[in-house]
Order: sequence, then structure tokens, then C-alpha cells
Amino acid sequence: MNRWNVVLAGGVGSRFWPLSTPDRPKQLLPLITSAPMLRDTLDRLVPLAPLARTLILTNASLRDAILAMEPALPPENVIAEPRPAGTCAALAWAARVIAQRTGPESVMTCVHADWAIGDVAAFRRTLRDAADVAERERALVTVGIVPSRPDPGFGYIQPGTALTTHTVADGAPLDVRQVARFVEKPTPERAAVLVADGFFWNSGIFAWRVGDLLDEIRAHTPEVQPALDAAGDDLAAFFAQVRSVAIDVGVLERSARVLVIPGRFGWDDVGTWAALHRVRALDGDGNATQGPSFLLQARNNVVHAEGSTVVLYGVDDLVVVSRDGIVMVTTRERAADLKTLLDALPPELRGP
Repeated sequence: MNRWNVVLAGGVGSRFWPLSTPDRPKQLLPLITSAPMLRDTLDRLVPLAPLARTLILTNASLRDAILAMEPALPPENVIAEPRPAGTCAALAWAARVIAQRTGPESVMTCVHADWAIGDVAAFRRTLRDAADVAERERALVTVGIVPSRPDPGFGYIQPGTALTTHTVADGAPLDVRQVARFVEKPTPERAAVLVADGFFWNSGIFAWRVGDLLDEIRAHTPEVQPALDAAGDDLAAFFAQVRSVAIDVGVLERSARVLVIPGRFGWDDVGTWAALHRVRALDGDGNATQGPSFLLQARNNVVHAEGSTVVLYGVDDLVVVSRDGIVMVTTRERAADLKTLLDALPPELRGP
């Protein structure tokens, strides 16, 4: 079986200011462990496919940093996008590259570089199951995360009719369903209803044969297909012509060949500083800390210290980040709204 890993590793992650910068974005930061998030992602994926069959899709400015982080990656496997053009364009180009190298029946499994995964063994089993279903059914398969809470920060998937023909390695049935519909990020009240009704979180984990994805793009995605036809093997020409669209909107919501399987492995997309409270180890007072710090009579805080020591006394539910002479303090509740802060900061504080 010819399996490939594809990792989406673009973007800056501005909600992790002051730690994240354009040349040091979220995926290259040690937010969960002492290693960069991309490093953790590659370590999780190597048992599924070797680095020789792993593509990383990223910004042109990050290519050298990624190759320095993982010298074993073939340089041609780090695809540097000249400009942001949405996940559909990135994954379409990856599918084209894989099809040219190992044929249209190759299966690519797609993940993002900036996730926390609680149960790595279950994560790998689920990705293998998704790839198996994609190969057998010639379908586009997504993994829907079984929600642990109503969360308005995620999109949702409604599972539909069940397929009864799939089993996992030990012979147990695998819950494979057609996708009834995708739901954009809801209000908090609507999120509670969706969870109660059995909807999944839309994780952004996909598996498909590359030829099947390219067929569906050809049939349903005018934002991307003309640029694929016109560009040939010229990456720059493709990104100059393609129109930006997300893979969910450009393909999955338009296709009748989309299936979903459930994922239960402690997934979190770590979108804000406050999310680190869910994924880092906590002390006896519920604090999530990394770097030099001392906390007394302080509960449920998030602290990330680089260089100088952070001391908290008698405060709860804060986010405190120190780096390069800047200390940022906010509440866990307000940490999701750092864009307002960044827009108001003077350039000398905000950085490049």
C-alpha cells in the first residue's frame, strides 16, 4: 500500500503573540512539549509513512527553518507556497505531486501541524482506518472528533447513513457514515444543540486516494481546476492563478463521495493561549506552566515564560506570557480575542 502523510504547516498563529512571529510561527513553537509542534506532528506520523513519503505544505518564508528542524526531510517534500491560497489549493497541489511520483491510487492522509493529541496510539489507528476506508470505497474520508464539550470555535459534521461493511484489524465493526452536512462555527447555544444531536467536530483530518481528490476537484471546484490545468508543473504559475477556497467549501460540501469516521483520541487544535490549559499538564492548583515561574495561592492560570521568571500571587484564570522583554497579561476568557490587542499595539511592540 502506497501511503503518504501530508502536513499543512502554513500561517503565523497571531493569537500566540508575543511568542509567535512571521519567522517563528505557532507550528515552530514548543507550546505543548519542549519540542516544536511540527516536530511532535512528524513524530506521530512517521509510523504511518516515512519522511520520504511526507509532504509539508508551508509558507515560502518557513522552508529553510523546517528543513533545519528536520534534515532528514527530502527538500523537494517541503512545498513552499508563494502566497496563501486556501487549503484546497495546497492539498490539490500535494495530490498532483503524489500522483506524479507514485500514481493516482496512492492514499494521502492530511493533518495540521499545530494540534495536541492526547492518545497517540488511537490517533494512528484512526488515521490508518481512514486511509483503509478511502482506499476501499474510493471516497473522500474525514475524521469527525467526538465532542468533549459544546464549542463554538469549531465547525461541525452531521453523520448520516451508516455503511456496514467495514471492520478494523481485530474484526470489530468500524462506524463509517456518509456525511449529511457540514455546519460552520455555531453560536454557543447552537453548539450545545449540535453536540446533543450527535454531531462531530470538524477536525480537518482527511484521507483519500489522490486520483479521487483530483477527480472531485475537476468536477466541483472551478476556483482551483483551471489553474491546475494551466500551470503544468509550475508551482508559481499555479499559485498566481488559483482562487482561494477552503477544501471543505471547495470540495467536501459539493461532493457526494464524502464519508466520516469518529475520532476519540484527545484532539485539540490549540487555537489560543487559553487552550494550553486543556492540553498541558496541570499542577495541584490547576495551573499550566512552562518555563521559569513561581505561583502561590494562584489557580487555573496559563504561564509561558522564556528567559525571565514569572511570579503570580493570589490571582486566578490569567494568561501570562514573557519573551524578549515583553510581558503580556490577559484573562483566559479574553485570550481568544488577541487580534483586537494586536491591531491596537504600536508597531515597535507588535513586531514584524
